[in-house]
Amino acid sequence: MKHAMKPEPMNPLRSSLINPRFARPSANALARPWSHAQRWLSVLALSLMMSPVASLAQLRVDVTGLGVSLIALNMNAFRDEASASQKISAIVQADLERAGQFKLTSSVLSMDEASRPDFVALRARAMENFVSGSVTKLADGRYDVRFRLWDLNKSQDLGGASYAVSSGDLRRSAHQISDYIYEKLTGAKGIFSTRIAYVTKVKSTFHLWIADADGENAQAALSSPEPIISPSWSPDGLKLAYVSFETRKPVVYVHDVANGKRLVVANFKGSNSAPSWAPDGQSLAVTLSRDGGSQIFSVPVGGGAPTRLTQSSGIDTEPAYLPDGSALYFVSDRGGSPQIYRMPARGGPAQRVTFTGNYNISPALSPDGNTLAYISRQGGQFKLYVMDLVSEKAQPLSETAFDERPSFAPNGKLIIYATQVQGREALMMVNPDNKMSSRLSGKEGDIREPHWGPFVKAN
Repeated sequence: MKHAMKPEPMNPLRSSLINPRFARPSANALARPWSHAQRWLSVLALSLMMSPVASLAQLRVDVTGLGVSLIALNMNAFRDEASASQKISAIVQADLERAGQFKLTSSVLSMDEASRPDFVALRARAMENFVSGSVTKLADGRYDVRFRLWDLNKSQDLGGASYAVSSGDLRRSAHQISDYIYEKLTGAKGIFSTRIAYVTKVKSTFHLWIADADGENAQAALSSPEPIISPSWSPDGLKLAYVSFETRKPVVYVHDVANGKRLVVANFKGSNSAPSWAPDGQSLAVTLSRDGGSQIFSVPVGGGAPTRLTQSSGIDTEPAYLPDGSALYFVSDRGGSPQIYRMPARGGPAQRVTFTGNYNISPALSPDGNTLAYISRQGGQFKLYVMDLVSEKAQPLSETAFDERPSFAPNGKLIIYATQVQGREALMMVNPDNKMSSRLSGKEGDIREPHWGPFVKAN
């Protein structure tokens, strides 16, 4: 209760059938150019012959880059937090470091949320903002978590809050504190209490995970001996659409996160893949090959006939709606190589968006609709790019070379994507404003297909 106070991957256009990063094709296969839908059947066959790889659901966060113009914040260890199963101050510090907008330092001041700082003395120590708090175990076994934030330059109390939580909700309270601090110091809403979805492969089993935004507290939503790809959060954050091969063909499901129930949304002849929610949450844009070629259709979530949105002789796939619902971005090879196009959300003439390089895929739109993130092949490397859709200027964001499937945080201030770091599978987060990045990685194994969930209204 809250009270006020590796080797180069095969084409990563995974949505046509299966994420090829789970498959390890031969050198000859890697050299073949991007082509039409039938060659994706060989990708599926390769995936089924994969060797077992161990993986863990829990992720570790390592901040690997340094940004510029960072907000200085000094933190105390919270009083008596050692009595709890989670170290609240450490979780808050990791959250804020991951955001790529803060310079965090620790102090040994004997202060908690009830202490008033000596502003002159702390400013003399070059401190600018300061947060302190406490963790008190209650008689009923819960914990009372409290904090307060101070602007030392202005000698101003920026407020605080208290949370009476069970041991299992201590991490959540830490993320709520991070959200509060983030919003007070940046003016943007914090995203630390949101969730991400991703896929791992453990030996011969695929798992779909739902986790906190820092990758911790992961819960398995689905496990299957067949591949699971393309998880996509619904706009209200209550459902996940994804593609499962459990019936030995790609089928689109919608999964209710709260109760685990699911329904089949697209199981037509041929391939059903690449689900993307319409902003109103009533339909999905999906790639279907039921008419003989891979084209994009709108499929009602509640049942009904699909409506074809694209008309081309090539592969049209990886749809992504503009947040206001007015347009749909997608990937097509209609011009000879995979590029990103834009068309009206209900179908119609398509305009090419990407022109740098001959291979651009996996579009993702920022929540304000002003920025496009995507994967571009540059000199044999697959790199994360962003494009300002007003100026049409594009720039690389990543230092890695095997990037896939970008997804924006719901405040637009971070992007999560899959990649390889030093030969290991990893998820990365990057701040598009200053390129500061952090790594989320399992100890071993494949970690793929990240998608960042939306803000969810509190109950």
